[in-house]
Amino acid sequence: MARAGKRPRRPGPPGPYALVPWLLMGLGAFSNLWQGESPNPWVGGLGLLAFNSLYISVVFRGFDNNRRDTPTSYVLLAAMAAVTFGLAIGYGGSWLLFFPLLSLACGTILRGRRLVPALAFLAACAVGVTVWRGDHVSEPWTIGYGTFLSGAVTAAILTLSETVTELRATRQELARTAVEKERLRFSRDLHDLLGHTLSVIVIKSEAARRLAPRDIDAAIAQVTDIESVGRQALTEIREAVTGYREGSLATELDRARSALTAAGIEPVVRRSGPPLTSRTEALLGWVAREAVTNVVRHSGATRCVFVVESTPERVRLTVTDDGRGPGEVRGTRQAGGTGLKGLTERLAAAGGSLESGPGAQGGFAVAAELPVDTPSAPHGDPCAAPSP
Repeated sequence: MARAGKRPRRPGPPGPYALVPWLLMGLGAFSNLWQGESPNPWVGGLGLLAFNSLYISVVFRGFDNNRRDTPTSYVLLAAMAAVTFGLAIGYGGSWLLFFPLLSLACGTILRGRRLVPALAFLAACAVGVTVWRGDHVSEPWTIGYGTFLSGAVTAAILTLSETVTELRATRQELARTAVEKERLRFSRDLHDLLGHTLSVIVIKSEAARRLAPRDIDAAIAQVTDIESVGRQALTEIREAVTGYREGSLATELDRARSALTAAGIEPVVRRSGPPLTSRTEALLGWVAREAVTNVVRHSGATRCVFVVESTPERVRLTVTDDGRGPGEVRGTRQAGGTGLKGLTERLAAAGGSLESGPGAQGGFAVAAELPVDTPSAPHGDPCAAPSP
């Protein structure tokens, strides 16, 4: 395990410095210059210096993704090839070992379809020059094979290293996305659960206060409902935290009747069609909960109608009230409200749609439509919670 604050090691080769020691292959050429065995030692020395400088420059650029595939890199590689051919043709012997070094530099720069033809051409040239010179330190085929292999192995190792780095970055991004999704799911659950529950508690508390002076039993019944709503909210919050909460349209409609009645609003529920799948029930349950919360908070309505119409293919839930329209109040009843926006996104992810706005007879209307045969969703999927 890496120490805290220590930069993690790069997968594969640690960096371009790992390829610098291969310049020791040129010690034979340097020895020839030092012992005076090569003609024109000043030309050979300048060529050796130029080759080493170009090799280091090309290799370091090959490890930089921003500079590797650039015209400058190819110009430097071409200059290195010219120096290599010049020294190999002019001096032969140990200088022929610069071909594998040139191939290694090619392996750091070239990728894809250009790599194999370039290495094959370079290996063939190495064999040709070696045979033509006739003073080679090794068999021509050995130099050709070493030339091709050094570039191919270098490119393969660097490609694998880059792939591993990209996979690690992708894994980190996926982990970050998963955390963000879980935070969003949790915030959506808390928004809807607490918003609806607190609205119901406020309405029932007001009802209990109004009833207490003249009907203590009815007031106690409202207080009992408040206790029940609070306990249910605690259970739902625990389930939301663990990610296993799955709502039910029937349950939400029962709660809607209680909340609307306590607020002095007449609830009307009409259902038709075959039974719904659990996922569809869960999604429509969130729609019913959000709609009831908005009606209780903002509508000033006296009547709220829930209509559930289902066929073997699709189901539609419509919630309408006779209260004030969206332009007359402030809050989530306005078109594009926060809760309704989140529900729109969730239903769209499940292949459905959500529309909201002024009702045909005045007031406000929310209409949700979904396919009936929606498959079960994993935790955190659309049925987990509406948008905050």
